Amino acid sequence: MVDHLSPEKRSWNMAQIRAKNTLPEKITRSLLHRRGYRFRLHGKNIPGRPDIVLPKYKTVIFVHGCFWHRCKKCNRATIPSTRQKFWLKKFEDNVNRDARNKKELKKSGWKVIVIWECETNNLPELQRKLLRYLGNS
Repeated sequence: MVDHLSPEKRSWNMAQIRAKNTLPEKITRSLLHRRGYRFRLHGKNIPGRPDIVLPKYKTVIFVHGCFWHRCKKCNRATIPSTRQKFWLKKFEDNVNRDARNKKELKKSGWKVIVIWECETNNLPELQRKLLRYLGNS
C-alpha cells in the first residue's frame, strides 16, 4: 500500500507524536494521584528515563505505547506496509532497549511496572494492577 500523504506531511504527522505526557501517561498518573501516591516524572538520572518514579516505593513505571513498544495483547502493534525492514529494526531496537533498561533497573533494586497503552482503557483493571504492585496504602 502506497502512503497517501506527501513525505513532508508524513514527516509532520510523525513529529506530532509525543514522547512525554501522553494520554495513557496522564490517565495512569491521575489514577495514582487519586489513590494518594506521590511521584516524580521522567526520571532523568534513572536508566531508561521512566515515565513515573515513586522513590518512596523504589518503583518506576513505564507507560508504553502499544505500537512503538510492540504490545502482544492488542492489535495496535501493526507493521507499516512501506519500509518494513526499517520499521522491524526500529521496533526490535525499542524492545531490546526496554529489556536492557528493565534489567539494569532491577539490578539496581528498583521495582519495574510496565503499563501498556491499551490497559489504560480499562480503569478498574489498571487500578487493580497498580495496587497489586504497590500495595493498598
